[in-house]
Amino acid sequence: MPTYILVYRRPPTYVPTPDTTPHWQAFLAAIGDRLVDRGLAVFSETTEGDCSPDSTVLGGYSLIEAEDLAAARELARGCPHLLWGGGVEVGELSS
Repeated sequence: MPTYILVYRRPPTYVPTPDTTPHWQAFLAAIGDRLVDRGLAVFSETTEGDCSPDSTVLGGYSLIEAEDLAAARELARGCPHLLWGGGVEVGELSS
């Protein structure tokens, strides 16, 4: 089964709080055994070259397994950052 990276894009003003934790726990629990690497949150970031997202910054990543890109995207739709104006980039990793 292919491995996909979920790259979380968060609003620059997003700050994790006790209120956001249950959303992340539920999101990762929904991915279940397809979660390859929970990943880590990013709290300091920089860019190189032209990285022009105007309204988000790097927020973290996870590695998951999915049947195909459509299935990986469906799992990404549960990401809590989508509740607060962020996004998720989904990409298939080469083996």
